[in-house]
Amino acid sequence: MLNILQLNTIDNDFWSKLDNLLMWDTTSNDGVVQVVREILQNVRRNGDTDLLNYTNKFDRRKLQNPQEFIISSEHLKQASISSDQKYALEQAAERIRNYHQRQMQQSWQYSEPDGTLLGQQITPLDKVGLYVPGGKASYPSSVLMNAIPAKVAGVQEIIMVVPAPDNILNDMVLVAADIAGVDKIFSVGGAQAIAALAYGTKTIPKVDKIVGPGNAYVATAKSMVFGTVGIDMIAGPSEILIICDGHTNPDWIAMDLFSQAEHDEDAIAILISPDAKFLQEVQNSINTLLTQMPRAEIIKTSLTKQGAFIQVKDIDEAIEVANFVAPEHLELSIENPQEQVTKIRHAGAIFMGRYTAEALGDYCAGPNHVLPTSRTARFSSPLGVYDFQKRSSLIMCSKQGASKLGKTASILAHGEGLTAHARSAEYRI
Repeated sequence: MLNILQLNTIDNDFWSKLDNLLMWDTTSNDGVVQVVREILQNVRRNGDTDLLNYTNKFDRRKLQNPQEFIISSEHLKQASISSDQKYALEQAAERIRNYHQRQMQQSWQYSEPDGTLLGQQITPLDKVGLYVPGGKASYPSSVLMNAIPAKVAGVQEIIMVVPAPDNILNDMVLVAADIAGVDKIFSVGGAQAIAALAYGTKTIPKVDKIVGPGNAYVATAKSMVFGTVGIDMIAGPSEILIICDGHTNPDWIAMDLFSQAEHDEDAIAILISPDAKFLQEVQNSINTLLTQMPRAEIIKTSLTKQGAFIQVKDIDEAIEVANFVAPEHLELSIENPQEQVTKIRHAGAIFMGRYTAEALGDYCAGPNHVLPTSRTARFSSPLGVYDFQKRSSLIMCSKQGASKLGKTASILAHGEGLTAHARSAEYRI
């Protein structure tokens, strides 16, 4: 039987215990930082030469020329997956595209009575870099989730990098890139790939923003190049929080908890219910179903280390706890979830009703699966079209408007001791 942390909101130390459970060290290991800093500096200085050296070293390859990084259209055509897999990717892509088209923001402007025009102009980014993990951790769904919103936003060019350890590439990843409309693909990964995207080499173009998941070296590299380029986010461990009233099949809830716990040992899986008997039923389901899971050891470690069952007095208190946690994924496995969802203030994605498994959102529901973790849903949003668009303010003063605004600006500028500012405005009065 797994030893999952049991909490109850009536306990005096409940909130402190919950806070401790949610703590995640966002600082990188000093050794990782040192290695990444050196890689970034060398690739920035030496370009393709060091990019080639690092790729051969870390991915056990024997490339002779940087041109060998390029994944040609012929290579894409040779990628072989089953018809069912291709159909599933195409269906998921269509749903993701349809959802994100509704996020498009439009430019706007208005005129004041004196003829002054004010507004906002929306423009897409020029180039975006998409990092895709390779080897054992190959996620074609992440290709769709990152590339399609960028395409919908109007990004001119998407540059994808994906490592090919031992010269192995995942065919589903390549087909997903083709379906999503990725423009160029390079078989390079790790911190060196992030450096290439951020600074540019002779082979790999410099981009304006880097998105996509990666290991500790990739995440550290993204944090270090931020400012030179934009990044999506620094993701923490995967999270799921389920609120259940006790009337959903306990096997369903157990498997939903497994669906995040199987990601890695640091994943967080929390169940909240006012029904103590139901919490025990889910515990029993976990003990029974765990033996059927190929990644049972990872799930076991995750639930023991980062899992929790929380008993509350009612659904309102459950929502209060959920808002404190601000989870990446929140399941409302309750009656009439639409009546309760407006009370949720902080969550990356909200899955409503007993039939809405979080896994559907990971792959094909339509909304993005790149979500804020580690309580950052308090101030962050899912990846979307808006992450690939910029806003420019529009200001055009009429002669009358310039005179009126100039007087106000002059007073404020003199108050700040900025004479040139004041006179620049005064000239037009």
